[in-house]
Amino acid sequence: MSNFREPVGPLGGTYLGLVLGFLVGPFLPLLIQSLAFHWVWPDLLPSEWWLTARERARLPQGWDYVISPYSRVGEALVNTVTIGLATSLLCLAICLPAARVLARQDFGGKRLLELYLALPLIIPEAVIGIALSMVFIRLGLAGTHAGIVLVHLIPTFPYMLRMLIAGFQGLDREVEEQAKVLGASNWQVTRLITLPSILPTVMAGGLFAFLVSTNLFLLTFLMGQGKIVTLPTLLFSKLSGGALDPTAAGIALVAALPGVVVLLLLDRFSGPHVGTASRRRA
Repeated sequence: MSNFREPVGPLGGTYLGLVLGFLVGPFLPLLIQSLAFHWVWPDLLPSEWWLTARERARLPQGWDYVISPYSRVGEALVNTVTIGLATSLLCLAICLPAARVLARQDFGGKRLLELYLALPLIIPEAVIGIALSMVFIRLGLAGTHAGIVLVHLIPTFPYMLRMLIAGFQGLDREVEEQAKVLGASNWQVTRLITLPSILPTVMAGGLFAFLVSTNLFLLTFLMGQGKIVTLPTLLFSKLSGGALDPTAAGIALVAALPGVVVLLLLDRFSGPHVGTASRRRA
């Protein structure tokens, strides 16, 4: 295969610039606010930056609070990442066999079942949270990490399931049948052919599940019972007054870090070499 790449023309460069500005634009006010020393309405830009006031302040006001132990940002970051990873892995374990059946088997009520599994995308988050909070309190799961992970499975399940169904539907079943004819067991076919072939889909589904989990506020707030703090709950508590101060801006930037880091890691490890490795195993 040729490695020739068509150069980007002026129109393509302009389009890419607009897309980049659309993606990065929302973060600019947060970055400016986190580095501002004095910024009040109706000033379009800060009247005093931290660089001009660094003799009075060792760090920007927002970041000085964010890195302090009083902010609980470190605790919230660890909880957010841990719950997000646990939710993604558990959701994957549940969705893999379900997606395989829904993608390859025809049975009565299949369409109705698929609609039922997509209900979490339709039902408001508050309804789910209030209904389950009463059950989780009686089961002793409220205010625990396990309870939050379990409730996070509900909104993440449809995303993971749809991604895996598409992956199984795009998989050539003849390769699996040929491997069985050559003497491979079902476990060997699954481990050496099926899973490597749908690995990009699995990673994409895991990314969606992780991003949804790390951005859930209401379910986390209701199930956490104020005992477990995550970045969304910490950020919403700072925004409850209706104003974006340097502290809230810093926390908002930190809240965006887990998703950005996971996206970069997936881009690094799910490139073209994944498909090559799959073909070598097959």
